[in-house]
Amino acid sequence: MQTTASAVHPVMRPNNSERPRWAVIGGGMLGMTTAHRLLQAGNDVTIFESAPALGGLASPWELGDLTWDRHYHVTLRSDSALRSLLAELGLESDIRWVPTKTGFYTDGRLYSLSNAAEFLAFPPLRLTDKLRLAATIVYASRLKDWRRLEKVSVSEWLTRLSGRRTFAKIWLPLLRAKLGENYRQASAAFIWAIIARLYAARRSGMKTESFGYVPGGYARILRSFQERLEAEGAHINTSQTAVAIETNEDSDGLSVRFSDGRRKEFNRVVATVPGPVAARLSAGLSADEVSRLNGVQYQGIICASLLLKRPLADYYVTNITDSWVPFTAVIEMSALVDRSEFKGRHLVYLPKYVQPDHPAFELPDEQIEAEFLAALERMYPSFRRADVLAFRISRVRHVFPIATLNYSDRLPPMITSVPGFYVVNSSHIVNGTLNVNETVQLANTATDYIRMKPQAQSRQVPVPTI
Repeated sequence: MQTTASAVHPVMRPNNSERPRWAVIGGGMLGMTTAHRLLQAGNDVTIFESAPALGGLASPWELGDLTWDRHYHVTLRSDSALRSLLAELGLESDIRWVPTKTGFYTDGRLYSLSNAAEFLAFPPLRLTDKLRLAATIVYASRLKDWRRLEKVSVSEWLTRLSGRRTFAKIWLPLLRAKLGENYRQASAAFIWAIIARLYAARRSGMKTESFGYVPGGYARILRSFQERLEAEGAHINTSQTAVAIETNEDSDGLSVRFSDGRRKEFNRVVATVPGPVAARLSAGLSADEVSRLNGVQYQGIICASLLLKRPLADYYVTNITDSWVPFTAVIEMSALVDRSEFKGRHLVYLPKYVQPDHPAFELPDEQIEAEFLAALERMYPSFRRADVLAFRISRVRHVFPIATLNYSDRLPPMITSVPGFYVVNSSHIVNGTLNVNETVQLANTATDYIRMKPQAQSRQVPVPTI
């Protein structure tokens, strides 16, 4: 890994006679894949990441004596973009595919909802409700015109398809768990994207889910990816925060200024950071561009990771509709991943999705831990706090954009009005939902797009369909 530690920081100027020099701001999976594709196209690429290591939301961390993903991730058989990238890294053939089960916690009870028989026997809904819910899921999974769905609210669409009772009992609690009161602003495209992806995990009808993972988790994937980038000639700089992108008066390039005062110059710069962060990077952006970047509404996450002596249940994911539960779902990773990866123990994630300015971000870890563990005791009578071997909390304020009404019409352009400066981030996933596969697919498509169009011809540049 290449870093700069000199006390004197000369400005590095690009030599226009050489291959184009690109800076990629942000070293998550989006930035890494963007750099990878730019390198394959013959460019000189430098990655700048503010964290101590690459990976972003996919990065691993230590939980007790275990190193595993900081947030939960799975691979679907339909994740063609991610699987192709893993094949390039020599990892695709190592994916282990595992049938999983789904739980549902509602009215203070835990139900299995893993097959058609269990769905039909699900007590909280009447038979007619279940049939309408099943029809909604099948119908949504087959829809292709996502732009039409942007024009109708998610609550109106789901109520019309599933009925008022099913919306109130099932859909509304799930929407609130994921979006809070922002569900009122979300379009039907939001839930369509989630249904379409998860339905693809079913082998046949509503029978069996099958998810995949790479042994070693994203620690192994990111290690292989970084080695590949370095072999391709990437210059990787971590613990370096870009604070400004400035147009050079004496050249056609751009200067990147960092928090420590250093400056480096490049022919082109692509920022893969969230919209509000990108809006602050360049004073040359138009008022309309800044408004669009700041106008993207994000959801953040407070996610607890628990290492346990014993399992909670036999479900990979347990959806929750009871409002008293302080987290969104229970993700029991050890119901998917072989427990030998966790030294025979059990790994559980408890995500809580909140707005970026939610006061919960300021709560001490001890308070969140006490609330989460108290909820587990109430949900799982066999759970004991003595079973907890490690507990750690991740906080991220900008995780995924909310697909609001007419979302794609208000997006910021990838190609900005500042020549050579591009913004590509998760807000540009306009017909999907944030996951690693969609992130890789966005990088693949966006990189071709910005390479072919070196600068904006007008303030309004269409966003390519990803």
